[in-house]
Amino acid sequence: MHRLKQPIVFLTAAGLLLQFVTWSGPAAASVFALPADGSSVVGEDSSVTTVYADSLPELAHRYSLGYYEIIRANPGVDVWVPGAGKQILLPGRRILPPGPREGVVVNLPEHRLYYYPPRRGHEQQVVITYPVSIGKMDWRTPLGATRVISRVKNPAWYPPESVRKEHLANGDPLPKVVAAGPDNPLGAFALRLAVGHGTYLIHGTNNPMAVGMAVTHGCIRMYPEDIAALFPLIPVGTTVRLINEPVKVAWVNGDLMLEAHPPVNSEGQEIDPDLKLLSDKLDAALGKETAAINWDLARTTLQAARGIPTLVGLAADPDAPAGPAQAATTGP
Repeated sequence: MHRLKQPIVFLTAAGLLLQFVTWSGPAAASVFALPADGSSVVGEDSSVTTVYADSLPELAHRYSLGYYEIIRANPGVDVWVPGAGKQILLPGRRILPPGPREGVVVNLPEHRLYYYPPRRGHEQQVVITYPVSIGKMDWRTPLGATRVISRVKNPAWYPPESVRKEHLANGDPLPKVVAAGPDNPLGAFALRLAVGHGTYLIHGTNNPMAVGMAVTHGCIRMYPEDIAALFPLIPVGTTVRLINEPVKVAWVNGDLMLEAHPPVNSEGQEIDPDLKLLSDKLDAALGKETAAINWDLARTTLQAARGIPTLVGLAADPDAPAGPAQAATTGP
């Protein structure tokens, strides 16, 4: 199978030492230094040219992207047989989720996890991000603030009775306990959260193809190599925020950026975009600042929900400092 060699960042659990090497396996997480000016935009988009054996899910796994994340970034490209010589966009530029930049943050519509390691001394603070799967229909990934209460290597899986009944009804009975190993859907590492009597986990998977979908029984599923890298960095007690933010906005040097993802309901299922949500989010981002917004482009960006930060407006005073603002916006 074709593998592109690339510089990869490895992190040590103690001190977050960065070591750059050339590696030909699946990509490590994206690790970004937080902008010194307080901006919420990190990373850069890139691209790769396919060979005949490539598929979008295989490329997603190779470059630490989710299943739908790479598909939405490349509309019109055949998912399984894109063909040789096709230029594929690898979306790597992101607007950070709102709220405190600490602990773990999982944004459900984005199908992405962010981790802010504690800063030591004068080190520059970084953010590490990975794609994840979230809960599917009738299996709700809970929202709100929680924390990690235990860390488990080679976890056994104790399927809840409701899950066993579902599998039995589908002709696929489950045992009361699934031992650690290749058939265990929890993978090799799990972080147990203080919700649902400890039944909600951030864990690996024996089905990497599904990372980036709404397919779990409420847990947060990661690529095996991603959870293996994250696991040693997360101590018990780490805060975890589960949020539902389909629309993110940020100022960058007077430019108003909009990043839209398909909204999800409380059961993790996609719902139609709400244009009022766009207006509310933009108003909140603008505050009192006067800006000229291209509302046609903003609506198109929201409805397309490709997850790519898009320039949709300009500050009235391009020399004004970026950040929460200062008066009215132009109307739609």
